[in-house]
Amino acid sequence: MRTALLPLPLALLLPLSGCGDKPSEAWTGYAEAELVYIAPPVAGRLATLAVRSGEAVAAGQALFELDATPELAADAEALARARSAQAQAQNADKGRRAPELAVTGAQLDQARAAERLASLDLTRQRELLAQGFVAPARVDDAATALAQARARVAELQAALQVGRLPAREDERTAARALAAAAQSGREQTAWRVEQKRQSAPMAARVQDVFLRPGEWVGAGQPVLALLPPANRKARFYVPQAAVGGLRLDAPVQLRCDGCGAAIPARISFIASGPEYTPPVIYSNQQRDKLVFLVEARPVKAEDAERLHPGQPLDVTP
Repeated sequence: MRTALLPLPLALLLPLSGCGDKPSEAWTGYAEAELVYIAPPVAGRLATLAVRSGEAVAAGQALFELDATPELAADAEALARARSAQAQAQNADKGRRAPELAVTGAQLDQARAAERLASLDLTRQRELLAQGFVAPARVDDAATALAQARARVAELQAALQVGRLPAREDERTAARALAAAAQSGREQTAWRVEQKRQSAPMAARVQDVFLRPGEWVGAGQPVLALLPPANRKARFYVPQAAVGGLRLDAPVQLRCDGCGAAIPARISFIASGPEYTPPVIYSNQQRDKLVFLVEARPVKAEDAERLHPGQPLDVTP
């Protein structure tokens, strides 16, 4: 019975024809990039694009900006609501205005004067009753008038005291909650405005630009892709007879056409199995055809810049 592995790509099994100085024990591979896609979390029309493909950008450098006109209008509305709610909260913490208290104070003075007059009238009516000049009913009327005057004084005293107090605690709590909610709404609007301006999260090179000013950008839709130096790596294939001698962080040398001196790198990944599913039973000839995927990253960032995605590489231990 004949058993065979699925054929590997010829580019992985045959020596690279373009590398005239390829070492005899080099492993075949290629450069690969792990792109960082920059996308706004909110939608909008792309207003400005500050970079172009292939350009190097520094960390924090502006990349692009979406039109924020709707958010700015919403922020102005949220600011007005926040100020209104804050004013209501401050008003709830205060008593009545001084002129209003002055009106109540003047009414209290009038009530006290009326009380004194009613007291004098009651005294006079009692004297006249004792002399037999008035009927007892006149004394009763004067006593009633005095009681009413005293009640009016008590009423205005209480009104003046209440006027100096703030609103009830429940009302004050509700007013403060409305102010906090209005401020929170403004913070959300400010966040949306800020998210429409995207900057580079790290030093990198602009690998590709997908959209142009004037086009609509959906929430989460990438506008461009960045390629940081640390995200450039080599992917190569090692025969099963040699993979057992490799370890993570082991040094290797990367060579490519036009790259100049070899690029020092360290192994960052070793596949746990062969690239394709092997047969259950191997022969010596079949085992020689098994290869394992290995990845390595350049030690220095300036060396990583010499690797271009898709570029063929020769790797030696």
